[in-house]
Amino acid sequence: MTSPAPPRPGRPVGHPAGGAAVLATLLPYRRTLDTGHGGTPDPFPAQLRQLAGPVAAGEPVVFTLPGFPCKSPNPAKVLGHLPDEGERLALRFLDALCVRISAVHPPGARIVICSDGHVFSDLIQVPDRHIDAYADALRALIHDEGLTRLDVFDLRQVYGQRLSHDAKRALVHEHHAPALETLRSLTRSDEPTRRLYQGITRFLFEDTISFAGTRSALQRDCRRRAYGVMQRSRAWGELIAGHHPGAFRLSIHPQPRGSAKFGIRLLDTPDVWLTPWHACVLEHPDGRRELLHRADAERLGRPVFHRGRPSHFVAG
Repeated sequence: MTSPAPPRPGRPVGHPAGGAAVLATLLPYRRTLDTGHGGTPDPFPAQLRQLAGPVAAGEPVVFTLPGFPCKSPNPAKVLGHLPDEGERLALRFLDALCVRISAVHPPGARIVICSDGHVFSDLIQVPDRHIDAYADALRALIHDEGLTRLDVFDLRQVYGQRLSHDAKRALVHEHHAPALETLRSLTRSDEPTRRLYQGITRFLFEDTISFAGTRSALQRDCRRRAYGVMQRSRAWGELIAGHHPGAFRLSIHPQPRGSAKFGIRLLDTPDVWLTPWHACVLEHPDGRRELLHRADAERLGRPVFHRGRPSHFVAG
């Protein structure tokens, strides 16, 4: 994982340039498909507006990050259905990022991880029991690592324990999801939306382990489910905004300049779409760590176990 430049000296709380200093701390880790975007905060007015309130008030910056849903069901990508070294490194990175922000904004920051596995588990075909186990292990990992600047938010905080997962998903979709035709129109007219649709379709195709029909039928099914995932994802974003008003919205997907969301890269990876829950960690002899699909990491390294479970691979 790339090390940041030494933190700049802190500015007084409420200084008008404070938001720019916070954003400059994030820029080295921006996840994007852009090229030649530069490393200054100026092209990100939406993010500067989001930072203006807490900086002027001398309050901690709150980030929301939808993600960390569950592990991919494809065994060629991941080591199992529980968090492993990939999640541990990503969580440590996020906590350390909050520490770096405190160097330029003394009230600091915290990140609310909005774990979204139950929001679309029926569409990505992952059992809800695996998602519960993943979320519980994620919370335990945050506690065990002493990552005090991270919180986890999921549908349990929204609807409690009494409703079934299907009932919770139905409520999210009913109250917050955009119309299907709206998304179809955006996919045709908006390049970032088209890329997101294609990326989700690709993930669904790769992660479908058993399908009785033909390859073309599976592609059609994945395209249909991709729209459903996008609807639920937008619905989850609306719900998060209602529960965390004024928060700075991070995203694990690449985001273009001008977007209201800021894409964040958690770990080094050759694929800008890759995340710890669609891959595993390969540690190189020089200590560098990167995310790769399990099948690729397996060819390059030997497995490492932690507490009796496979954790990652070491090359060499």
